[in-house]
Amino acid sequence: MKFIYFLNNKLLQPYLNTFSGLSKEVWWLSLITLINRAGTMVIPFLSLYLNKSLDFSLSDVGMIMSAFGAGSVVGSWLGGKLTDKIGYYKVMVISLVLSGLLFIGLQFISTYYGIMLGIFLLLAVADMFRPAMFVALSAYSKPENKTRSVTLIRLAINLGFSAGPAIGGLIIATLGYGGLFWVDGITCIAAGFLLLKVLNPKTARVQDNIVSQNPKSAYKDGKYIIFLVAMVLFSIAFLQYFSTMPLYYKDVHVLSEFKIGLLMGMNGLLIAVFEMPLVKWLESPKYTKTGLVAFGAVLTLISFIVLNVTAWVGVLVIGMLFMTIGEMIAFPFSNAFALKRAKQGNQGEYMALYSMAFAIAHIFGHNSGMHMVELVGFTNTWYIVSLVMVICIAILLMLKRKMRFQKIEE
Repeated sequence: MKFIYFLNNKLLQPYLNTFSGLSKEVWWLSLITLINRAGTMVIPFLSLYLNKSLDFSLSDVGMIMSAFGAGSVVGSWLGGKLTDKIGYYKVMVISLVLSGLLFIGLQFISTYYGIMLGIFLLLAVADMFRPAMFVALSAYSKPENKTRSVTLIRLAINLGFSAGPAIGGLIIATLGYGGLFWVDGITCIAAGFLLLKVLNPKTARVQDNIVSQNPKSAYKDGKYIIFLVAMVLFSIAFLQYFSTMPLYYKDVHVLSEFKIGLLMGMNGLLIAVFEMPLVKWLESPKYTKTGLVAFGAVLTLISFIVLNVTAWVGVLVIGMLFMTIGEMIAFPFSNAFALKRAKQGNQGEYMALYSMAFAIAHIFGHNSGMHMVELVGFTNTWYIVSLVMVICIAILLMLKRKMRFQKIEE
């Protein structure tokens, strides 16, 4: 009985309390994101699919992944523009349903330029969802709950991601890659129809409808631009875990697709369990958002350095663990920083730029990673990526100092 009491009152209840106070709409938005993300199991295996199934060279894969990033940039920009014009609800529905259809159609294309165009169009449509979702999240959240609301969305993403790669690896082993595209498409469409039903503007309750009388252009917000440069560098490094890293697992450590899926699934599972309590613990006036993002970047830097320390296969788990903790700290607080800055301008534009930072990283991250692996090998690639992270950390610390000196809230 004492054990049950301890389990309930010391562990379970404090954990559940971290979720208290979030609106019903945020929970619905998280469920929709979970359904959508659980189906995007193609993405972690995309480089393997292009290289092993369609026989494209690593350089070709890098160029195709650049089209992935270019589509994401266009989609994020377009999503922000449309969100400010027609509202986040319509943009999210259009994005989910159309991207579902495009996912299904992508499996029937096998030529180099066809795949490049198909992935560009798919990401242009799919990533319209991101700025719209961020603005919706801000509207459905009270100001004091925004960081935790972002964390709940990330929890949904990572619950989907923890199951997605593991299931994806199993589907590849039994049905082949074609089955992944069908699952991706159907889940996106299902998420779109659920959104239509539960987040209709006539019934959804807005808790923080911010309308600036003299909206500031995000492009003229110098500190925000500096912050985004750091996030581009962070994302270039982070994305190696979803493009070059699966190839490293397979080619250097000879892991099967199923084991790769389990290793990547560990990332999502750890985030699902620990991120919300960690974020709630770190939500303190003594920590600045830029400082926390910099600390997350330091942990991510370590995740690459340890890979070159030993050839022991267990180092892959250690590297994934450091990256996961770094991600758990960096992304929620970088998102919260962006949402707070967005209050002074057009929210769609601010959140579009935030999404575009990751999209730009897709253009350069995958392509440069693939080329570096071909030219200098995996070991030197991890050293170069580590240098990128060092520059990112320096920029964030400079921004932190500048904002503190000017007494600007972070």
